[in-house]
Amino acid sequence: VPTATTFRVMAVGALEERRRRLNAGLQAAGRQDKVSFTHLIAYALVQATKQHPVMGHTLIAQEGTPYRVQPEGIALGLAVDVQRKDGSRGLVVPVIKRADTMDFAAFHAAYEALVEKARTNRLMPDDFVGATMSLTNPGGLGTVASVPRLMAGQGSIIAVGAIGYPAEFSAVPEERLREFGIGKVMTVSSTYDHRVIQGAESGSFLGTVDHLLQGDQGFYELVEEGLQLSAISYELVKSAPGPGRQETVGPVAPEMLYHVAAAMALIKAFRMHGHLAAKLDPLGTPPIGDPALDPGPLGLTPEVMAAIPSKVLRIAVPGRTLAESLPHLQRTYCGTIAYEIEHIGTHEERVWLREKIESGAYRQPMGAEEQRRLLQRLTAVEALERFLHKAYLGQKRFSIEGLDMLVPMLDLTIERAAETGARDVVIGMAHRGRLNVLAHTVGRPYETIFAEFEGGRLVEGGQLTPEGGTGDVKYHHGAEGAYVTSQGKAITVSLSPNPSHLEFVSPVVDGRARAKQTQRRGREAHHDPSAALPVAIHGDAAFAGQGVVAETLNLGALKGYRTGGTLHLITNNQVGFTTDMEDARSTRYASDLAKGFDIPIIHVNADDPEACLSSVRLAMAYRERFHQDLVIDLVGYRRHGHNEGDEPAYTQPRMYERIRNLPSVRERYAETLVAAGVLTREEADAESAAAYQRLVDIQQAFKASMGKSVPKEHPVRLSGPGLDVETALAPEFISALNEQLLSWPEGFTVHPKLRKQLERRRPALGPEGGIDWAHAEALALASLLTEGVPIRLTGQDTERGTFSQRHLVLHDAETGRTWAPIQQLPGALAPMELHNSPLSELATLGFEYGYSAAASEALVLWEAQFGDFINGGQVIMDQFLSSGLSKWGLTTRLTLLLPHGYEGQGPEHSSARLERFLQLAAEGNIRIANPTTPAQYFHLLRRQARRTRQRPLVVMTPKSLLRLPQAASRLEELAHGAWRPVLDDPAAEQRRDSTRVVLCSGKIYYDLVAEAEKMGDDRPAIVRVEQLYTFPWPETREVLGKYPGMEELVWVQEEPRNMGAWTYIEPKLREMAAEGVEVSYVGRPERASPAEGYPAAHIAEQNRIVREALGAGRATPAEKRRVPDTVVVAGEGKG
Repeated sequence: VPTATTFRVMAVGALEERRRRLNAGLQAAGRQDKVSFTHLIAYALVQATKQHPVMGHTLIAQEGTPYRVQPEGIALGLAVDVQRKDGSRGLVVPVIKRADTMDFAAFHAAYEALVEKARTNRLMPDDFVGATMSLTNPGGLGTVASVPRLMAGQGSIIAVGAIGYPAEFSAVPEERLREFGIGKVMTVSSTYDHRVIQGAESGSFLGTVDHLLQGDQGFYELVEEGLQLSAISYELVKSAPGPGRQETVGPVAPEMLYHVAAAMALIKAFRMHGHLAAKLDPLGTPPIGDPALDPGPLGLTPEVMAAIPSKVLRIAVPGRTLAESLPHLQRTYCGTIAYEIEHIGTHEERVWLREKIESGAYRQPMGAEEQRRLLQRLTAVEALERFLHKAYLGQKRFSIEGLDMLVPMLDLTIERAAETGARDVVIGMAHRGRLNVLAHTVGRPYETIFAEFEGGRLVEGGQLTPEGGTGDVKYHHGAEGAYVTSQGKAITVSLSPNPSHLEFVSPVVDGRARAKQTQRRGREAHHDPSAALPVAIHGDAAFAGQGVVAETLNLGALKGYRTGGTLHLITNNQVGFTTDMEDARSTRYASDLAKGFDIPIIHVNADDPEACLSSVRLAMAYRERFHQDLVIDLVGYRRHGHNEGDEPAYTQPRMYERIRNLPSVRERYAETLVAAGVLTREEADAESAAAYQRLVDIQQAFKASMGKSVPKEHPVRLSGPGLDVETALAPEFISALNEQLLSWPEGFTVHPKLRKQLERRRPALGPEGGIDWAHAEALALASLLTEGVPIRLTGQDTERGTFSQRHLVLHDAETGRTWAPIQQLPGALAPMELHNSPLSELATLGFEYGYSAAASEALVLWEAQFGDFINGGQVIMDQFLSSGLSKWGLTTRLTLLLPHGYEGQGPEHSSARLERFLQLAAEGNIRIANPTTPAQYFHLLRRQARRTRQRPLVVMTPKSLLRLPQAASRLEELAHGAWRPVLDDPAAEQRRDSTRVVLCSGKIYYDLVAEAEKMGDDRPAIVRVEQLYTFPWPETREVLGKYPGMEELVWVQEEPRNMGAWTYIEPKLREMAAEGVEVSYVGRPERASPAEGYPAAHIAEQNRIVREALGAGRATPAEKRRVPDTVVVAGEGKG
């Protein structure tokens, strides 16, 4: 293996001192365990590798082709020196598995257990397996630095040299060295797999190890927490001792220990409950406070507090004593900005947040120029609202007034995102304040906003509303623009369109951001969270009330969905339409839901502009540091009613009495700046008047231009045939792909039962045939990857498949290691993203819609565990997927895979509610298919990916057909076939004289054929409609035209009459049927529930449908005409 080595010399003063004090703490607690240097170094390696996971990556070769291996966790090998029975010595390397999941106590215990087993010769084979990196300590033998051999399958090996003074001072007495401030050091080397790890990455990794051992990132506090040691009152040592320094420890009075404990309780109370005393309400509601914030009951008098040094309390606010620090604590935690961070489960995050909050790192005073720019921004925001209110009196606009600071907060968010390398900011929000954000954040021209108030057709970017489209109200539209930062950098800002269904845009925004963060060129997908920032703007009532919020927050830390942190802004106007807070949620704050996901929360008074910007600075720094979500609860009010035509005083009279007399945030901030001498009252008033007059001038110019003719543009057509594509592939190419999909690394153990199942895919391409659905799917997806089409497949249990059919991800039966052959194709030009989803439909479907909207070149597929689970995502289907083209001109090629079919599994797992999709289908908005062969499915997927005209595709996928031999396909059907919207009877030539033609769609075809074979040549022709929308008129007419003797045209379905395709297809069949041809229905009668709950009832009903469909015991139309008193009600069935 090609390797390279990086060296770093590290000071060990802090390491020595903290180890000594840790052991002293353990001894004082009466515990026998001890902490060694190697314990701490090894644990630091694990923590550093969590930040630099590439150090565990390596390459393996499969049939001469190298593949990168990216382990899920960290497994640390420990080189242990042991004495053999013959007295010789040697090294063994047992492995601490899942080291990244352990706190220090668990890590220490695992370390000691392995060393003990090694030295007593009790190590088992499994103890040596799975290391991703190793640690060796030649320093114990006096070696200063070494380059150890990298073991196969590992990314790196770290060697720690001897601890001592630099060699050039070896002859100088230790006392003299201390006088000169020279401390001990150790040399650490990192030898790494140079095929996948670069020198800069290794150097950065060693730098992180060094910083951790010096005490950065709360490393030693993390160790203490793991060991459950009480707080030890000492300052962190980060350098060698100063000249002549000596440690002296004298007796401490019990009273002082009591007072220190009380002081720490007070500090904890401010951190945990300070928000209860914060002045967050612009309307002046006094905070409730908390008794724990009072030092008096704790016995902390001013004299006592003056005797307690701040340094023993681990606080970062100014002040040498608690007495000096207390006012700063009160201002920090109980001012117009408040924090909830103590619920966070990660010690490192809590320590970082406390330090940044208490030190005021992001609450530095603003300069006069910054303050003037902020006032100008607030002036523009207010001017637009005042102008619209006056110019278009009574028209709905859902004003931002009372939460005006939202726009400057978004400005700063975008600035900070650009500084950290973001190319895109993706925003989602409901209607309140949307017009102001469109104008001032996204940069939509005022004229286009005025056009909507004037009642004209929507004009966006010069493009007319799509032909046949309905358009949407002005406060639902989205837009995209280029935002130029104060540093001159352009960054794309987009506001996603949103329906009135509040909060459902949240997962859509995350999906769009994830797509923009993902580089989809080449075999591997590369996710860079810094490339795009998702910003979700919530309402206070909706954040607490809508379940999609919890579903979306749950996606935040999942491998397939994380975005590196979404910034959540709750625009909290303290009322939900007319519902008071106490009736809207069961929690104190609108933001409390976020606590369950370890998300920090900042509450801020919307009438303190500089505090609002401070909250954004901290939020963006936190995201950059920890790549996690953060919530800002912007507490303001709503100056008008729910809309501008509403009277809010009917239901909130006292609130609106206060609001009527309340100056705006611009007015308040202007007064503050005038008092500070930043500008004069006349200047502030002039800026306000000028901003308003500018809007008057723009409106007048716009009105003057409205009567002038403009060049006509061709509107976008919603429907049309589009160009079809070639989907067949050369048989040799398919065979080569098949072999690649059945390959795994040497030494990888596939489960024996699964291996048999997979091995059947080799002969399936031979003359005997037998390509099943999952096999055809894998070949279709693999072929698209080689053509440069990126693929993302997600859903519940999707990697394996609900019905154990797919197995795109293999698990080693002995080690649990995973391998996905489809992600390792040598000829792949695009990556395959493959993820199991959480047990959610709404947020995950919204996420994939957003992803597919932003990744138009990719084939994005979402699979339900069972088809009826789509019910849980119906809002996304109705409000975005099916209507987005008509409302907003937006469409995608998102593909839904919905298992559908009646096999006796009861009402809940039989129907994917086909009828609902057919009801939504119009104007060429979606595609709906119900394929009956693997070959059809193969061509359908390839066609969906390669067609230039994007549309969502809904596929009724099979369950019982997955392994049905009669439903299998042959290689030539993939190699020479194409998607066929209608499949004629395979024996059509023998049935040209049939008087009865049966049309069906989906799995029931095989039930019909199985029964029809018993009838011999007398059976009717059976035709399958594979594509339901857009309806294949020419193909259906062509097939039916082949049966000139047809007297009966029967539609057969498993679903009840009021479900399935019947009500959609009946008028089409009647239009196509020749005069005298009877059109009838056979299926279940109208029902409230899709299917029977009892297997016996299902079998009886299924048998009845099949017999009636085939005409068993029924009179023909000719016979009915000869016997007029015979009455036949076709298809009504029993009941």
